[in-house]
Amino acid sequence: MSEQILASLVHFVVATISITGYLGVLLLMAVESACIPLPSEVILPFAGYLVATGRFGGGNSLTGLLLVATAGAIGCNLGSVVAYWIGAVGGRPLALRYGRFVFFTHHDLDRMTTWFHSWGAITVLLGRLLPVVRTFIAFPAGIARMPQARFHLYTFLGSWPWCFALAFVGKQLGDRWNSDPAFQEAFHRFHLSVELVIVASVFWFVWTHWRRAKSATVS
Repeated sequence: MSEQILASLVHFVVATISITGYLGVLLLMAVESACIPLPSEVILPFAGYLVATGRFGGGNSLTGLLLVATAGAIGCNLGSVVAYWIGAVGGRPLALRYGRFVFFTHHDLDRMTTWFHSWGAITVLLGRLLPVVRTFIAFPAGIARMPQARFHLYTFLGSWPWCFALAFVGKQLGDRWNSDPAFQEAFHRFHLSVELVIVASVFWFVWTHWRRAKSATVS
């Protein structure tokens, strides 16, 4: 079942980007930044692969990577507006009320709020470079009513390198896929192992957050 869900997710991402191009990258990253489980680790490497095939960038790899990273960073800004205003308008109670639907717990909010108060607005910039944290950092920023211009600037500056790095990895894999038969064999050999690692990681994340949420409800 987990493999079917993962396969369906990958198919959805691939189909969306294949049909809509850069707009698809922007929209999918907006969804991911609105705290909906749609991992950028799937979205951007495939976009990078399309750079390798010449679909993005018109045959110019650097141009393609720059455009993919920029579309992804803009999407992060758009999606983050939702989480920011949940925090700004409703504060902690509303953030926790809606956050539980994506396994965002009281512990997560406390941790990110502490980081925000300790390091100030720069936390948004640094948090965008960290998996999981980057998705939810807009909550404490909204609760603290961080100035929106600064919030969006730091969100863009922190998201762009993340988007570029993942797209670059996808582009490199695409290059080797098309030119190195040995790489294809190695990829297929470890394909099952990679899937198992992804499924185990998702299961661990959901399980630990579910237990925290359950403990918080009981207490």
